[in-house]
Amino acid sequence: MMKLFFSITILLFLAVTNGTAKNNHPPRIVNIINFIRQLEPRDNNITEDVLYETVCEQVKLLKKYNMRGTFLLQYDALINPRYQSLLKEEMKRGTEVGGWWEITQPHVEAVGLKWRGRYPWDWHADVGFAVGYTPEEREKLVDVYMEKFKEIFGKYPASVGSWFIDAHTLRYMYEKYGIVSSCTCRDQYGTDGYTLWGGYWNQAYYPSRLNGYMPAQTKEGQIPVPVFRMLGSDPIYQYDTSLGESAQGVITLEPVWEAGRNEKWVRYFFKSIFEDPCIGFNYTQVGQENSFTWAGIKKGLGVQFPLLDSLAQAGDIQIKTLEEAGRWFKKKYPVTPPTSVTALTDAQDNGNRTVWFNSRFYRTNLLWNDYSIRFRDIHLFDERIESDYLKRRGTSNQCVFTTCPIVDGFLWSTPKEYAAIRFYTIKNGAEKEVIIKNVEVKTVNDSKMQLRCVATDQSAYTITLSEREIKIEGKTSNPWKLKLEVATGKTLPLKVKGNNSLTGELKGISYGIVCLKGNVKQSGNTVSLNPENNRLIIDCSSRDFK
Repeated sequence: MMKLFFSITILLFLAVTNGTAKNNHPPRIVNIINFIRQLEPRDNNITEDVLYETVCEQVKLLKKYNMRGTFLLQYDALINPRYQSLLKEEMKRGTEVGGWWEITQPHVEAVGLKWRGRYPWDWHADVGFAVGYTPEEREKLVDVYMEKFKEIFGKYPASVGSWFIDAHTLRYMYEKYGIVSSCTCRDQYGTDGYTLWGGYWNQAYYPSRLNGYMPAQTKEGQIPVPVFRMLGSDPIYQYDTSLGESAQGVITLEPVWEAGRNEKWVRYFFKSIFEDPCIGFNYTQVGQENSFTWAGIKKGLGVQFPLLDSLAQAGDIQIKTLEEAGRWFKKKYPVTPPTSVTALTDAQDNGNRTVWFNSRFYRTNLLWNDYSIRFRDIHLFDERIESDYLKRRGTSNQCVFTTCPIVDGFLWSTPKEYAAIRFYTIKNGAEKEVIIKNVEVKTVNDSKMQLRCVATDQSAYTITLSEREIKIEGKTSNPWKLKLEVATGKTLPLKVKGNNSLTGELKGISYGIVCLKGNVKQSGNTVSLNPENNRLIIDCSSRDFK
C-alpha cells in the first residue's frame, strides 16, 4: 500500500511540475538551469561559503514550488563533497545534475596539463573554455570529467552546458558518453568578451559537425545533440541594445539584471514566450549561476517563480529538466525544426512589435510599429563553414562565433541610422516608404508564420515565413519593392550575381539568397528586391554559389 501511495504521489508530482500542452497548442517549455562554480575570483566578498549557500537557496526554492531543475557543475564544484551531498539528495526528487563546461585549474591539472590561468577559474576564452585547448586536450578534459562524475553520481551526465562549446568537444561527448542535451548562451555581441552572433534565435537546434554554433541543414551533417539557447533575451530590445558600442548590454530574464527583476518586463516576456503565436514550440531557461549570490538573484527569482507556478498549474507551460527537453526534442525532430518567437506587446510602451523566425536554413526578424515595418535581420546557416576552433585552439582571450549575414541590423547600423530591408512604393517615379497601420500575425501551420500588413493607403502585403523561403505578396495599385540599405559609413559585404541572387562569403564559403520570383538590383550599398506580378519569393536554402 505504501509503495502504491508513493508511486501515485510521484506521478501527481511530475504532472504538476511538468505541466501538459494545452488544447494542442505548441508546447511552451521551461528549463530551470542553475550552474555552479566553486569560487569567484572577481570579488573577495563572494566566498566559497556564499556560493554554496546560494545553491542551497536555489534548492529550497525548487522544493517550495515542487519544481525540478537542472544543476550543472564545473569540475571544481563537482569534486566538492558539499555539493555532492546536497545534489544527491536533490536528485532523489527528480532534479538533474550535469556538467558546466568552464575549465578550471583542478580540472586541467587532473588531466596532467599546466594551468595557464590568472586564477583557479579564469573566464578568458583561451583558458576557461574548451576552445583554448587542442582537440586532443579537449578529449582528455572530457574523459577526466566524465569518469569523475560517474564515480560520484553512478552514471555519466546526460546534459552538458557552457556559454559556448565547440563541435569537437560536443561530438566527442555524444559519441563516447552519449550526452543527450546541451545549452549555450543567447545571441550577444562582445558581452564579457564572447560574441555569438547570427545564430538560431532562442529554442534549440542541432549543430553542424564542423561548428557548434552553426545549425546543420542535413541529418548527416549534424551532431544529434540539441543545443538550447539560454537566458531569455528581450525579443524587441536586446538586439539593438548598445548599438554603436563594442559590447552589448543585457536585457534578459536573468534574475540578477534589471529586466529579470522587473515584474512588468517578466510578464511581458512570459506573454511573448508562453502566449503569443508561435510554431513548433517555444522555450526559455530560468535560473542563474551562483556567482551572482543569493542576495543578487533572490528578488528576481521571487518575481519569476510564482508566475511560473501559476502557468504550470494551469497547464500553459511544461517545466522539464534539460535532459527531458533534449529527449523530447530528439524524439520529435530528426533535423532542426522551424520555430518562431512573437512579441505583440512592448514592455517599454513604444508600440514596437516583432517576430523572430528560425529554421535549419536561416533566421529572420521583422520589427514594426505604428508607422513602419522592416526586416531587421536575416542570417543564413551553412553546415559547411568550419569554426575557427574545430581543429586548433583559440589564442585570444575573446571568442567569436558568427553565421552568414544578409541583413545585420546591429553591425550595419549606427545609433542614428538603422540598416534594414524596408518596403517602398513607387508613385510618379518617386519612392516612398510604406507606412503601416496594422499588422496581423498568425500561424499557417506547424512550420509557417504569416504577417498581413495593411498600409495607410489601404495597400496590403502578406509576408509568409517558411522553412526554406520568404514569400511576399502585395495587393496595391502602385509598383512596390523591398530595399536593403546600410547606415552611412558602413559597407554592404554582399554582391548581386546575375539578376536574381545576392551573395556574400564567410571563411571562403560563398552563400546567398535567390529570388525565385522577382529580381535583384544593386547600386553601391543599396540593393533592391523587385517583385514580379506583385510577388517576391526569396529562397534562403540554396547553397550553390560557386
